[in-house]
Amino acid sequence: MPFSQWISGNYQSSTSAGPNDVPPVHTPKTRPPQGFRDKLPFHGTLPKYSGPYSVGYMEIEVPAASPRTFSHITRRGRHILQLETVLIALYYPSALGSGNGKDPGGCRKWSRELWLPHPRSEMSKGYGDFAQVPPWLVLIWFFLTTWFTKLPAFRNAKLASHWPPEQNTRQGGWKVKNETGDPPKGQPKEPIYPLIIFSHGLGGSRTVYSTVCGEFASYGFVVCAVEHRDGSGARTFVNHPAEGKGSRKEREANGGVDHLEKESAYSWDIIDFIFPKRNPHDTRPDNEEGIDAELRAAQIDMRLAEIQEAYDIVKAIDSGNGSVVSQQNLRNADGIGGSSRGLVGVNWDCWTGRVRTSQVTMVGHSFGAATTVEVLRHTDRFAWVGQGISYDIWGLAVKSPESNPAHRISMPLLGINSEAFMYWEDNFQAAVAICDEAKMHGSLAWLLTVRGTVHISQSDFCILYPQTASLLLKQTINPRRAIDININASLEFLAKVMPEPIAPFHRCSDNERLLELPCLKVLPTVHKPSEKWTAVRLKVPHEARARIALILKRNLKKGEGVDGEKEVWMHIAPIAGKLKRDHLGSGYPNKQDEGEDINDAEKVSEISDRNRRTSKGFVAASAPVWPVAKNE
Repeated sequence: MPFSQWISGNYQSSTSAGPNDVPPVHTPKTRPPQGFRDKLPFHGTLPKYSGPYSVGYMEIEVPAASPRTFSHITRRGRHILQLETVLIALYYPSALGSGNGKDPGGCRKWSRELWLPHPRSEMSKGYGDFAQVPPWLVLIWFFLTTWFTKLPAFRNAKLASHWPPEQNTRQGGWKVKNETGDPPKGQPKEPIYPLIIFSHGLGGSRTVYSTVCGEFASYGFVVCAVEHRDGSGARTFVNHPAEGKGSRKEREANGGVDHLEKESAYSWDIIDFIFPKRNPHDTRPDNEEGIDAELRAAQIDMRLAEIQEAYDIVKAIDSGNGSVVSQQNLRNADGIGGSSRGLVGVNWDCWTGRVRTSQVTMVGHSFGAATTVEVLRHTDRFAWVGQGISYDIWGLAVKSPESNPAHRISMPLLGINSEAFMYWEDNFQAAVAICDEAKMHGSLAWLLTVRGTVHISQSDFCILYPQTASLLLKQTINPRRAIDININASLEFLAKVMPEPIAPFHRCSDNERLLELPCLKVLPTVHKPSEKWTAVRLKVPHEARARIALILKRNLKKGEGVDGEKEVWMHIAPIAGKLKRDHLGSGYPNKQDEGEDINDAEKVSEISDRNRRTSKGFVAASAPVWPVAKNE
């Protein structure tokens, strides 16, 4: 196997990638065959999506409706948090025949977005600065591994107008993507797709979570992935037209933003990752000073504004104004970072009235999960949001809850941790406190951990670099199976909390009953790493022996049958009685759970105090959670 192929992990495997010190896991879902480009031996590939729909992709960058600055923080005499344009990627169910024949714009070949967006050399430098590695080394790394990797989604494809068959690719093979199903009784002929808004974590972008976003889209969701310009991404580009709305002159006049004189030589701005000035490594668990609360709070404020603007774009498209959005789009042949095809050929008419812009699901990873919490807390501002999903939340970046009960989580919440982050005790306590906050305001809340995973398991990085995740981070689960568990648990959650009418995913998702697992009483510690590696990697006892045992089990096909408890640890879940009540809208009525002897007011106060009591920036747990002795 070539070295570059070994690094990128460009091969198929039905078992876990790396040492598996936990019981064997399920085989990942079946994906459709890949094209020639996706089988080249010298770069990583992304799996095609398991749902019954093919997936379309669009990039849209438009001038912000309300340009402005956030915070007084400046660098080199310029505000570092400025909202000028909004950049989103839409992942959505695409029509039958997507990828065949000419593309919507009449081109002979269909276009697919690069995973490492243009300009790739400049993006590589941004990742180098973010990782604090020489940029030339990162450029070589990307060139050898993912320089040519493309998303398995078709640019500007027509929105699907058919209901899917009642099975996914795991149940019916890849051919289901070319089949249709009958509309459910009482439902329209053309489905109306639920909307998800996705917020990335530190170092993220609109494409870094393409597997998760594309999986949701393949099950019948429109996913709006926001690329934040708050200095939390590795690098992003802001385009400016020469004149008119969105130009530097107009933004400065109407939004109070500022620019450096040297920036006027280009029609774009570069926004790199912002390291806190006095505490550049505030994300590390062993950081003595804790997080830079001022910077992180200001970044979340800007993220909330971007999310509202992104929602307004989707709502405009759904209202029949897609052509107006297209005219404002800056991601085209004239701008940086976009495709020469822009939005050419998009059938905007088929989008009218096809997206459910109420009961929207807010989803985020890490810092994006912290952003999700703030969205859920402000129902007065985000009345269109109905529920939230947090992937591996960076809990210490979450603000303490306000005294105003109206600004507490009062809608269903699902939290999914990585095992590596579960061992970060202060962060885990913060995640527990957030779920407690939701429960105390009458909402459903789940918190679970996917075993064998690390912090980047919910992104594309573990898919593209499984050997790195296995050998360096000690991930023990197949990275594709990790995505499957996250998606399946998320779809189970949405099936429980989303109101009627029926969405397409109800008929074709895998119900592994992950949310029905019993809660752990004591947290396991067998994979808990030393303090030096907290939140970064796992510990694999007797690693060489574990690797050999895994190979033998795979080759001899002696993997035992598995159930959810061998892949997932449940920490918090509603009691059975609550699941039978009406839990739509703001959640269940405020009633005590069985066995609870503390009233709502006292518990909310306890949660608030817990978040205020910080030591070196960490949330202090109000009660012990971790065992004195190991469990297992």
